[in-house]
Amino acid sequence: MTSDLPKPLLPVADRPIMEHVLRLLGRHGLRQTVVTVQYLAARIQEQFGDGSELGMELSYAKEEEPLGTAGSVKNAARQLGGEPFLVISGDALTDIDLGDLIRFHRQNKALVTVCLTRVPDPLEFGITITDPDGRVERFLEKPTWGQVFSDTVNTGIYVMEPQVLDLVPEGEPCDWSSDVFPRLLAEGGGIYGYVAEGYWEDVGTHAAYLKAQSDVLEGQVRVEREGTEVAPGVFVDPTASVDATAVLTAPLHIGAHAQIGPGTRLTHTVVGRHAVIDTGAALERAVIHPHAYAGPRTQLRGCVVGRGATLRAEARLAEGSVLGANCVMEEDSALTDDVLVYPGKTIEAHTTVTDSLIWESRGTKTLFTPSGVSGTLGSEITVDLAVRLAGAYATLLRRGAHLALARDLGQGGQILLPAMTAALRASGVTVRDLGHVPLPLARAHTAEAHDGAILLTTSPTDPAGVDIRFLDATGTELAPARIRTLQRVFNRREYRRVLAGETGALDTTPLPLHTYAHQLTTRLTTTAGVGAGPRMRVVIDTAHGSAALTLPAVLGQLGIDALCVNNTLEPPAGAPPATPDQELAALHRLGALVSAQRAAFGIRIDPAAERLHLVDERGRPLSEEQTLLLMCDLTTAHYGGGLIALPVTATRAAERCAAAHLGQIRRIPTTPGELTRAATHAGTILAADGQGRFVLPAFSLHPDAVAAFVRLTHLLHINPRPLSELTARLPRAHVRHRDIPTAWQDKGLVMRSVVEHAGARAIDTTDGVRVIEADGSWTLVLPDSATATTRLWAEGPDAATTDALLDHWHHTVTRTAS
Repeated sequence: MTSDLPKPLLPVADRPIMEHVLRLLGRHGLRQTVVTVQYLAARIQEQFGDGSELGMELSYAKEEEPLGTAGSVKNAARQLGGEPFLVISGDALTDIDLGDLIRFHRQNKALVTVCLTRVPDPLEFGITITDPDGRVERFLEKPTWGQVFSDTVNTGIYVMEPQVLDLVPEGEPCDWSSDVFPRLLAEGGGIYGYVAEGYWEDVGTHAAYLKAQSDVLEGQVRVEREGTEVAPGVFVDPTASVDATAVLTAPLHIGAHAQIGPGTRLTHTVVGRHAVIDTGAALERAVIHPHAYAGPRTQLRGCVVGRGATLRAEARLAEGSVLGANCVMEEDSALTDDVLVYPGKTIEAHTTVTDSLIWESRGTKTLFTPSGVSGTLGSEITVDLAVRLAGAYATLLRRGAHLALARDLGQGGQILLPAMTAALRASGVTVRDLGHVPLPLARAHTAEAHDGAILLTTSPTDPAGVDIRFLDATGTELAPARIRTLQRVFNRREYRRVLAGETGALDTTPLPLHTYAHQLTTRLTTTAGVGAGPRMRVVIDTAHGSAALTLPAVLGQLGIDALCVNNTLEPPAGAPPATPDQELAALHRLGALVSAQRAAFGIRIDPAAERLHLVDERGRPLSEEQTLLLMCDLTTAHYGGGLIALPVTATRAAERCAAAHLGQIRRIPTTPGELTRAATHAGTILAADGQGRFVLPAFSLHPDAVAAFVRLTHLLHINPRPLSELTARLPRAHVRHRDIPTAWQDKGLVMRSVVEHAGARAIDTTDGVRVIEADGSWTLVLPDSATATTRLWAEGPDAATTDALLDHWHHTVTRTAS
């Protein structure tokens, strides 16, 4: 919609968004207005001129290059005359009381007042935290769900004193939120936040645009409507022509000179000026831009038809589809759900378009997770989807970049990898096909030789599921901001294309596994089996996974007696255990073997070779907390101190284990990649996620179960006490976890409620909101990034206290959401 039209000129209820904004300014006496323009500036100036038709006095400040939100205002400084001024976006629909905002600014003698509003999903906006007096304490731009502890967001409406512009450099890009406001906060400047009660909608997506239209139709926003209300909720311009047999169902808006033909049915729809709706057409929740034509028996539902577009007889547009300006849809053609068509295209007769021709965004909350994309093979994850994902990631990389691809033995990887390889090469990326290798090895190789990687693995909880992970040049999951960029490119279908001579090459040279084994044993241990006494005996379950590829070479250099089970690469009948009960049963089977073999311990390595589970010499499985505390205890004792990185969800008993050997714990967020980033900090000797993944910076910056096994074997060799004895001396952990279904639109409200209910108790916002009780007990409330869920963790001195904490905050979350 905005490829040939500036967003401020998009019509809402048949008036440009910016006209609604100008009329709002006029109603509050703010008639002298400077309009900063850049993209298609002439179109805006032609539309509004000097503003006299609206009773305004408009002048324009044009940017030759993008200057940012603050730089554009600095560019207009001379026209502001050195007086206090208000900044407002020309492409957001609002009816906020600007007069009350200005009074608040003056009463607080503020240097800057930021207009705030509450939204159900704050991820795409800047969160602003204020104290009880309204003074701003913190800005957080584009947060993850783990950083959401308020639903108050920055509307981009500000009242400012003129001296603020002294902080903005002349002619250079500069933004308020990322450049000016942080500096003011650091210097103790007077920034206040005013929480507005009115309507505000940032019209940044097709869904938001349709919502703004619907809200105007339903009277949820106070704007000046054109036309006469001929029936409750039905506004028709006096110059429009409506046939007597047309069925009009409120709410509706029919613009000037529009024509509504015989037998038409219109429900919850906006028809722009000079548009024609011909005989028998049916429109429901549609937005028709000016001068468009919908022919006989057309069916339009939940869609947008661009300016001057033509739909011949029986054309159909489905929910979420957008037909660009001046497009032509021939007879009996159709757009399916969410299809977006670039302006000026022609859809031939009897053609059904199922994929967008080009451009613009559509909203999706569940396709992308913090680690990539997950779904069921064949239904949610298709070859077509994989090709588009690969093309999107290639577009983020430089032309000629080198990318590694790796997979497990699941069907998903075997089917999708060739298709993704082709898409990457077609976008000018050279591909190294690593085939089936342990994920830690793929990560390490990526960090050594590539610009990124894509990993294809079977979902650990669904045999039919596929996880597609995107790694950066360090072999780590993409940062949240990079994932958002990838999603935007994917949704807009803005893929890079190259000429035939610029396509990428393919390298299928296998990785040398013996080098990995040699480096592993050299860096992490002396030979474990050397010395007095019998050689250590261990039982290893590789769960039919990729660890079976590397363990033979590792065990040959480690010098222990090992019994390996489930070490064939092909699982006998499908997937590894998917449920906790099945996983526990597998550990008990391993325990029986450990007892029978009189082994020192048993270890089960997950199919991806990233996680491990332990069994002691008596055949008893260790819990994840016991395994974590054991590794913390042995590692800090070995180093005589050091720094261990753990997520906020892990037990606080780890602090006691580390402190006993002069070690320290550093808490990190739970998002993928944080373990690797934490492992790069100076002095870090171990990083762990509390679920069996361990990073050993002495060897690698990525979770590696085989490396953790080698380190544990060495530590037990130099500290030869039974595993049961070592675990018996560890502090008890009482961490409990609970998931609560929470609608997406309620998550921001829930997190604000948690902060409010915390009262005087200390809180930690490393990831989510952790409420700390006076006795050190704690509860973590964390919105899930991929599902409509709020996740709770709690830990007290005993199980009863922990359960009581969970019950209390469960009630708080569910009561707020309901």
